[in-house]
Amino acid sequence: MAVFAEVVDSGSMTAAGGRLGISASAVSQQLRQLERQLGMTLLHRSTRKLTLTEAGARFHAGCAEMLAAARRAEQAVERLRDAPEGELRLAAPAGLAQALAAALGPLLAAHPLLTLRLVLDDAPIDLIDARIDLALRVGAFADSTLVARRIGEIGRRLVAAPAYLERRGWPAAPAGLASHDWLLFAPRHAAAAAFELQSLDDPARREKVRVAATRATSTNQHAVHVLCVAGLGLAVAVEPDVDAALAAGRLVPVLPRWRLDALPVHAVTPRRSEQPAKVRHAIEALRSLFTPPAPARRSAA
Repeated sequence: MAVFAEVVDSGSMTAAGGRLGISASAVSQQLRQLERQLGMTLLHRSTRKLTLTEAGARFHAGCAEMLAAARRAEQAVERLRDAPEGELRLAAPAGLAQALAAALGPLLAAHPLLTLRLVLDDAPIDLIDARIDLALRVGAFADSTLVARRIGEIGRRLVAAPAYLERRGWPAAPAGLASHDWLLFAPRHAAAAAFELQSLDDPARREKVRVAATRATSTNQHAVHVLCVAGLGLAVAVEPDVDAALAAGRLVPVLPRWRLDALPVHAVTPRRSEQPAKVRHAIEALRSLFTPPAPARRSAA
């Protein structure tokens, strides 16, 4: 039907074949097969021109509409491929809400046809079932059914409220952490956590620490943050979630001469095929959020 519509529009089988990328003989074969299926002659052929029969004229109207609809559908997909538009459904941990809004705001402002549905949940979401275009996963990623791209890393801080430390005292070394009250972020309600600290004074020195959730566990990182600000214990927090509290003095770093390893951040999509522009542009915006700045070069003396 599309070949027939192209022949009528272009005026010859040779011209139609050129537009479609096939030979004139292949075009003629397609038309003969179509006429056999319909049991009607659609075109009168002569050495100089093609003329529609009455049946061909009626049939062409429907074929032309079909071809125009197909081209409109193709153009709509091309727009999705080439420019961000439509709804971007993005899933991410709740603690990243403010950082994500700051990173994606310029993208939304630059593309008025793009809308955002931000799904914030610290528990993993079924991307297929929830129709998620893109998800951020923090930490190790092992789901082989999804496509993951590492786009950076996120720092972690060992923190507590000043009131808690005044009451319980400041730990002097990693070995003293186990005796403190702990608030744990645990997606599966784990009762304990293990992590490793690296000395900033002696980078070769690393200390492994295992602590128990003596006060609270939560599947939501922000809930741990709130309990920590309330002075209920120590917590390991991701930097975007506690930056404002640290700046305001509601939380303070614990063991500031020791650091936790950063966690990898992955952009996860449910399929391996070429991604629409909205997903590609969002990944680039998020990559800049999680890529640490390059160290400043010292100027020559």
